[in-house]
Amino acid sequence: MKTVAKLTVVGAGPGDEELITLKGVKAIKSADVILYDALINVALLKYASPKAELIFVGKRKGCYAYQQDQINELIVSRAKSYGHVVRLKGGDPFIFGRGAEEIDYAKQFDIETYVVPGISSSIAVPAYQGIPLTKRGASESFWVITGTTKSHQISKDIALAAQSSATVVILMGMGKLSEIVKIFSSENKNNTAIAIIQNGTTDRENVGIGTIETIESIVAKKQLSSPAIIVIGEVVSQRVTLNSIQQEVESQFA
Repeated sequence: MKTVAKLTVVGAGPGDEELITLKGVKAIKSADVILYDALINVALLKYASPKAELIFVGKRKGCYAYQQDQINELIVSRAKSYGHVVRLKGGDPFIFGRGAEEIDYAKQFDIETYVVPGISSSIAVPAYQGIPLTKRGASESFWVITGTTKSHQISKDIALAAQSSATVVILMGMGKLSEIVKIFSSENKNNTAIAIIQNGTTDRENVGIGTIETIESIVAKKQLSSPAIIVIGEVVSQRVTLNSIQQEVESQFA
């Protein structure tokens, strides 16, 4: 039987292995090859077939296992040789995940392409801390912005967002935290609430909550670093109190 070359780009969710969709799990189970990133929960690989080839293509602290053009070539060569390639990405693959770029590349080689959306860390990580990105009377909208652009500069959209009353969620922004603080301070928002959530939704979660004025000292005290999400806005100070989801599940079945 002729091999059908196929690519499915799958969102693995924000970190908690249970925050992947059923469709995502089905894709992993059916994969002949899985190319996975650093931010996925490796526990998800237990769903893979014992015959599947598993290839780590992520980056850690600026060290790339593969450059993007090499990943693109891997997708094509493995799809042509083995059949179904699953590209497993943290969060949602179409939110700062380059999923669309990889699909565009694969399409040039007559490879069938599919996407399975994932739960974005930009929404799920604040939610796990009881932070609603919108709340009546506090925030009518939210921005999701990359902290660091392709040219390694701070995104200009952050300055625009700082002028609004919206909740601001910044991904990949820890290296630019001092600049972010200066931008919001220049808009007289020293007292605006801010949360930094490292390794959100996982058992390694570490959280710092303060104001624009105090957050850098809190980061130093709590030793917060990447990967982390920055949430700025009134909703941070209005977060709801949650029991952990895991504790709730355990108590229900105790």
